[in-house]
Amino acid sequence: MSLLKLIFVTVVSITLVSCGAPANHPNAEAAKPAAVAPTTGALLAFEKQANEAYIRGDHQFFEGILSEKMVMANAGQRMGKADVVRMIGGVHCNIKEGWTLTEPQMAKIDDDTYVLSYKTTMDGTCTYNGKTEKQPSPVRAATVWVRSGEKWLAAFHGENRIVDPKALSPTGKKAAAPGSAKPAADPGTETLMAAEKSIWEAWKAKDAKKIADLTAQEITFVNIFGTYFANKAAAIEDWTGATCDVKSFALTDGVGTFISPTVGILTLTGSVDGTCGGQKPPPVYGNSVYIKDGATWKWAFGFNSP
Repeated sequence: MSLLKLIFVTVVSITLVSCGAPANHPNAEAAKPAAVAPTTGALLAFEKQANEAYIRGDHQFFEGILSEKMVMANAGQRMGKADVVRMIGGVHCNIKEGWTLTEPQMAKIDDDTYVLSYKTTMDGTCTYNGKTEKQPSPVRAATVWVRSGEKWLAAFHGENRIVDPKALSPTGKKAAAPGSAKPAADPGTETLMAAEKSIWEAWKAKDAKKIADLTAQEITFVNIFGTYFANKAAAIEDWTGATCDVKSFALTDGVGTFISPTVGILTLTGSVDGTCGGQKPPPVYGNSVYIKDGATWKWAFGFNSP
């Protein structure tokens, strides 16, 4: 198994700015606390601390920093908080000094949900279930953070090895961690799957206008090659370019988790009949974050893994 390194944020206490009632209206209701955004630098620093805990196999560290609704897809197998903590407890790493987390990019989903993407470079091995393998490097990682009171908790994490898009072979299948129970989908999964299907149909047709209408005002994306697209224009340009010629596609295994009334995470498997870069693409394990805009769910962030 090619072991995915889990790097998650630690609990970050953020002071909320409160606005009291006006002095001339002592009985007026106090305004709601202002939502204070995290900073890129602060969150990256905590990611480094969490990375150190992972290398030590310190699963207890992650008990307090993962959302109860945390999800991630490891080689197509959807994992929850208990699965992730259990896996970390079985990891033993030997990593050389000098590993780095660089190129941080933070994107806002809403006032209480942010995504941090960054590049990880390290040299060493990790052992899991008696099998030792060299850590993939460099990789592109992304973590979805959700506000819980005055804390930030990890609700999703993914990592893709950074490879040349012309070479699909390094993105081959990986064995998943054993012991995960079949996940239960939240009500509303069908709605997210319908929205996802519309996105894929627009991608197949290279319909930039349709993609723009189906997505949030600002979006970010990490593809199967570890390439990060920092804004809507860049993502749409890539999706509607000449790279892929798609005859048909199928979306299966959809499971939705709503981390708030207005934010949902959908995990699924996508299969494509066609070519990308002249080659048949592998199965894609999709992880899509949706935000509710009025009565419509719009795609806001995606992390596709091979």
